[in-house]
Amino acid sequence: MAVGGVLGALARYGIITWLTKRFPSLLPRATLFINLSGSFLLGVLFGADVSGSFYLLAGTGFMGAYTTFSTFNVENVQLMRKREGRVLAVYMTVSYAVGIALAFAGVAVGTALGG
Repeated sequence: MAVGGVLGALARYGIITWLTKRFPSLLPRATLFINLSGSFLLGVLFGADVSGSFYLLAGTGFMGAYTTFSTFNVENVQLMRKREGRVLAVYMTVSYAVGIALAFAGVAVGTALGG
């Protein structure tokens, strides 16, 4: 599980660093991408009925470190402090609504792949 956590944290850091430099924006696009892709990928693991050691490595370790609820919350507070209500509303709505939809889509894909 620890190996998965290290790999997930490194993947998140690399992707967030690259996306933030490449596509600067008031909307925290990098964290949004990480959390949405993580929702989908965790759904795939769940739908594929992955269990045991591989689930601990990939689901708990990698995906737990890859996705970031704490950064999401800090970014929400920062947007609120900057009085960016519209951006905050979009960020929260897309994060939750699309994240849940992508988790369901991931479950469907995982089930089709072998769940």
